[in-house]
Amino acid sequence: MANRREFTEEDDALLEELGVEVEVKQTKQYTNREQRIIAGFEEIQRFVEEHGRLPRHGEDHDIFERLYAVRLDRIRKQKDCRTLLTDLDPQGLLAATYDADLTVADDLDDDQLLAELGVTPDAESSIKTLRHVRSQAEKQAAEEIANRTVCEDFEDFRPLFERVQKELDAGIRETIRFRKEAGFTKTQLKAAQFLIVGGQVAHIAEVGEAFKAPNGEEDARLRVIYSNATESNILLRSLIRAMYKDETSRFVTDPNQGPLFSGDLADDDQQSGTVYVLRSLSDHPMIVENREVVHKIGVTGGKVKSRIANAENEATFLLAGVEVIATYRLANINRFKLEKLLHSFLEPAKLEININDRFGKSVTVREWFLVPIFIVEEMVQKVMDGTIKDYCYDPASASVKRRN
Repeated sequence: MANRREFTEEDDALLEELGVEVEVKQTKQYTNREQRIIAGFEEIQRFVEEHGRLPRHGEDHDIFERLYAVRLDRIRKQKDCRTLLTDLDPQGLLAATYDADLTVADDLDDDQLLAELGVTPDAESSIKTLRHVRSQAEKQAAEEIANRTVCEDFEDFRPLFERVQKELDAGIRETIRFRKEAGFTKTQLKAAQFLIVGGQVAHIAEVGEAFKAPNGEEDARLRVIYSNATESNILLRSLIRAMYKDETSRFVTDPNQGPLFSGDLADDDQQSGTVYVLRSLSDHPMIVENREVVHKIGVTGGKVKSRIANAENEATFLLAGVEVIATYRLANINRFKLEKLLHSFLEPAKLEININDRFGKSVTVREWFLVPIFIVEEMVQKVMDGTIKDYCYDPASASVKRRN
């Protein structure tokens, strides 16, 4: 630090000898009140930067957003605050007029403001330590979600939840994040739909008769069954509101999206890839013994011929040539999810083959299956007609069986 100080003085002296006047900038000193005003304004700026909008009033909004809205209105009202913050307002937050209908004393601190907003912090708390204060609307939605009872007939629903979980694991279904930017009043839920809310998979078992809510939106009473064997008779809008407030809420997609394959592609179809079935020409003892029933099944976005061109040098092809047994074109589908689905269906027949790669390193190859070709053809057919979710492969009998 001493060297830095001496160097600075030498620089100043040199500048003076060159006839350059050195201006010493004075750091502006703020009063305690001004520091509090600046700190509070910076919190509002961070909110605007994060959310892309001004904070809003109203019980439907987070308590901190409501606090920032009131604070911004107070700052706009007071001339000394505007003067203090003018050079610190690149976002132009001071330009708009304040809410003339809101009457809040100018000298209230944040804890007093919270009280004005209907929130009384604990004696040991302050605005800096409050983290989970909820609006009345949030509380109402949370109370309805929490107001659950034991589902007496859950055994009737248990197979549905088990099936959904299996389909999620197999890639037949997927979860989609709740789109908050669309607004919860635009969200539509329906009977038989599956959701994830409050950390539980939820199934809308029944939708009651529709009626008009006080805000004019259409509402209905629902019977919702949860994966923990509870249920609730929650309002449609309350469930949507709960999803809106839950950062982890998601929709579970419907598996019945139509055929995945097409024998003939229409002119406007976008070809997404090809399912291929290969048979190895390797002299590996296990392959030689079971060559007619050992197959590699995959999906490629390019030409199958190009995919297998270098098979003799790739461990995944057992460092040997391959024979193409069958191919199936597909359109308008995510080929990566499809491959996961096919491999999951054939999981009971998956092989783990240990070989040395061309560098002499031992590797385990896992994309080969001990399965007859007629099973592969039946599997593909059930993918095509959308019924694969109802079946599984039984290697003991070498047959496709309907799930219980």
